[in-house]
Amino acid sequence: MLTTQALDKLLDHFSANREDAGRQYELMRVKLVRYFEWRSCPSAEDLADETINRVARRIDEGENIFNLPGYFSTVARLVFMESLRERERTSVPLDEIPEMSAEPPFVDEQGEARLRCLDHCLNKLPVESQTLILKYYHDERRAKIDRRRQLAEGLGIPLNALRIRAHRIRTVLEACVRDCLTQPA
Repeated sequence: MLTTQALDKLLDHFSANREDAGRQYELMRVKLVRYFEWRSCPSAEDLADETINRVARRIDEGENIFNLPGYFSTVARLVFMESLRERERTSVPLDEIPEMSAEPPFVDEQGEARLRCLDHCLNKLPVESQTLILKYYHDERRAKIDRRRQLAEGLGIPLNALRIRAHRIRTVLEACVRDCLTQPA
């Protein structure tokens, strides 16, 4: 629970002027509610209030916060992550679980055909090209950059030459997949 003392300290952190502090408080609450709504949280207002309460408690405990909006952002992210974990633990009554049918609810036949064609076309490539293209597109973000550097170093070529090789292999694969998809099964 938020005490009046904690609320007063929070408002003092917003501004020395009470009216201005109240406006900033309301603006922050609206931003927090939007933050949780954008993430499809069912109780966005409750999570916004929980975030404000936690920040106010920390200030009341003596935490000196220099970047209040940044601190609110960090606490809101943590509250959001906790709400996700809580939703995972929440049990659903047995009668609300949808019945499983014999057939899967949705089968992406075109996607399946594309994957079959991609496998077929990958198998037509030389082993070195298969290995290179699979490693080139394997990771994401920073790991992808590091992996590509390692690949280039392992091959003894500059990074730009690796990009060109990967592009050429990908062009061949795309053409092969397109041809495969236009052929009758």
